Amino acid sequence: MRRTQAPIDLNALQAFLAVCETGSMTGAAKQLGVSQSAVSQAIATLERDQGVTLFDRESRPPRPNLAGRALLELAGPLLEHAQMVSTRIGDASNAGTLPVRLGCVDSFAATVGPELIRAVSGSARQIALWSGLTPGLSKQLHDRELDLAVCTQTTLNDARIVEVPIFSEAFVVVVSKGWLAERRNVVDWRTLALELPLIRYTARSVIGQQIERYARHLGINSPRRYEFDATDPLLSLVAARLGFAISTPLCLWQARHYLADIAVLPLPAGRLGRRDFFLLHRQGEWDAFGQEIVALTRRVIDAAIRPALGLALPQLGEDAIL
Repeated sequence: MRRTQAPIDLNALQAFLAVCETGSMTGAAKQLGVSQSAVSQAIATLERDQGVTLFDRESRPPRPNLAGRALLELAGPLLEHAQMVSTRIGDASNAGTLPVRLGCVDSFAATVGPELIRAVSGSARQIALWSGLTPGLSKQLHDRELDLAVCTQTTLNDARIVEVPIFSEAFVVVVSKGWLAERRNVVDWRTLALELPLIRYTARSVIGQQIERYARHLGINSPRRYEFDATDPLLSLVAARLGFAISTPLCLWQARHYLADIAVLPLPAGRLGRRDFFLLHRQGEWDAFGQEIVALTRRVIDAAIRPALGLALPQLGEDAIL
């Protein structure tokens, strides 16, 4: 009969990980702030409880053997999960219930975010909302500073992260209504690219990178003159007839006080011409609530945002938000 191993002691696991990282019992003791004998005893206890040896004792410095390498691969996630549990218990104790930390890209937080909070506030669930850029949100999710994140690009190469598609939106050309009204002939994006400079989102943002790839694909080679992190200053220059921009319906709704002064023109369809939104969360964590967020988001878009955009910008096509 196979021997049943004892549950892994987390302090012993931390000692094992420290030895692997520092290459010695002495280094591990310094890293953990304990004695070398305490580290040696923790490793010996871990090996005894699991019924295996974890290091090749003949090598100097000690290197993990096959069993040790298998444990090393799992040690980080195990300790990380234990830290998350401790943190969340503290959060629950302070708040009276377990809060959900949701991070969103700015355009989503400013448009869908308020309706999500309103919908969730009627339940026992508490929600804390963060906004930011996709790379920062992805890192916060990876570091367990967030429970779920709504991003526009999947940047994590981590099998533990679940990526749930929510919706996509088409890139559109944005131009001043006044500038367009002065042209008697029909104007399309090719004419704009020849007559006006492209006002860009900065390359620090995912949307800026995506639009730049799409513009190159379309052959738009406008000099880099105006670049912004946010939609508001970008649209202020468009409304002032200083250039044209490429943006998305959700970004336009975020800065909707400019909608009376701008018009939109379609761009060629294709995968490069769309921005996708994903809900990211760790596998086995917040699955039900993640599905609730996806369903709520779809309802907000279908019942509120799409109809309002259709009234304000009738030039938008039916595939503007899918």
